[in-house]
Amino acid sequence: MNSPLRILHLEDDPADAALIRFSLETGGIPCAITCVHSHADFVAALESTRFHLILSDYTLPAFDGMAAITLVRAKWPDLPVILVSGTMGEDFAIDSLKSGATDYVLKSRLSRLVPAVRRAMQDVAERAERRQLEAQFIEAQKMEVIGQLAAGVAHDFNNILGVIMGYSDIMLMQLPPADPMRNYLEEIRRASERAAGLTLQLLVFGRKQTVQPVVIDLNVVLRDLEQMLQRLIDENISLSLVPATQPGQILADPGYIGQVLMNLVVNARDAMPNGGKLTITTSKVTLDESCRHTHPDLTPGDYMMLSVSDTGTGMTAEVKARLFEAFFTTKPAGKGTGLGLSTCHTIVQQSGGFMNVHSEPGKGTLFQVHFPCVDQPLAVAPPSAPTGPLPRGTEALLVVEDDPAVRHLAAEVLQTQGYAVLSANNGQDGLNVAHAHQGPPISLVVTDVIMPLMDGKVMAEWLKVTYPGLKVLFTSGYTDDAIAHHGVLEAGVEFLPKPYTPASLTRKVRELLDA
Repeated sequence: MNSPLRILHLEDDPADAALIRFSLETGGIPCAITCVHSHADFVAALESTRFHLILSDYTLPAFDGMAAITLVRAKWPDLPVILVSGTMGEDFAIDSLKSGATDYVLKSRLSRLVPAVRRAMQDVAERAERRQLEAQFIEAQKMEVIGQLAAGVAHDFNNILGVIMGYSDIMLMQLPPADPMRNYLEEIRRASERAAGLTLQLLVFGRKQTVQPVVIDLNVVLRDLEQMLQRLIDENISLSLVPATQPGQILADPGYIGQVLMNLVVNARDAMPNGGKLTITTSKVTLDESCRHTHPDLTPGDYMMLSVSDTGTGMTAEVKARLFEAFFTTKPAGKGTGLGLSTCHTIVQQSGGFMNVHSEPGKGTLFQVHFPCVDQPLAVAPPSAPTGPLPRGTEALLVVEDDPAVRHLAAEVLQTQGYAVLSANNGQDGLNVAHAHQGPPISLVVTDVIMPLMDGKVMAEWLKVTYPGLKVLFTSGYTDDAIAHHGVLEAGVEFLPKPYTPASLTRKVRELLDA
């Protein structure tokens, strides 16, 4: 025991109190003892100080050890109580243990006191460790349930969001720029995007979303996000971006890295309600074996460090200890989900990195996110999304979707662009519609993956027997790991995740038809 043991000693004999203190100190137990001899003083001491251990005489003039045990157990069930008495017989000792005493020691045998104290404190430590393991197990179970729940609702929720976003886009395209209704529609659109982002956070945290890592330059990701980050913060916050001078190649999912950065920036913004300075830097650092004492799983080598620092309110040690817990938040009700930093932590771990945080109340906060460097060529950047009028066509298309609202939206969007659209509500119905079709040949099928009676993949395989040149575009609102079992994420298979927009749908359809 290195730090002094805080002991409350209920004893009315000063000589016995001194002897017990001497026995503990000579036995190698440093202690800070508060000695009381009345009920009132005992209760007052318990209320004012957090003690590690209670020592109590069995019999006192106006109070006794059994009453002390009852009082302690009522409010502090885990606080050990050792009775130290010169008058306790065997029957009384057994009664005291039944009443909740941790141990008892006769004053005539104080040689037993130090071992009894050590046993009691070891029991406390073991119970605390057991509770921590139980809490971790419960937390793991809760996270698994959250992951299953998120995966279960993602499909329906993404369908709903797709309908909201789709019809909002259609109305925005039809309204003139000066129409006052545009503001309302744009708010609806932004709210649906935030809802889609929250769904993604749940899926990432529940590890129900497949990470698709590529080699990226962290400096480029930071520069590309500058304008978006500027829009996230208030006007009274000064944003400074300082990318590293040397390339910072890491293996990660660029979308998730952007999410990490945006979450950290939003937290920094909220920590500076009266304004301040936000600084984001990247730098290459080399970590050696000495860093393993804080990160045992660390692989020594070169890392790209993303630093996000603010001049905000800072955090206490208690808040920092719980910072990455799911659903832990210091924000008022309705202002935060408690998922942001836990999601960041999960994403960084999936990328092979780790996070450090330095903060003190009133002195701001510094997050340092480390990603392992890789010596590989950068991934080819996808072409930027085209702008301008949506592409049109006259081909015959088949839309297969079991959600009526999504099916009607997709059909309406494609019909508006000139296509001849057939629709079906599941794979079996899709086969029937295709076989009964008498018009021009169907050029492309837009189909959901998971549907009742027959899923989209099976339907597509049957259709390709009859129509060998048929193009197929799969869509789904299920999580990546769910649809991966259907072979839809394999190379060469065209896939459009939900919620999709009218623009993304029409452009993807035209791209496949022209391929």
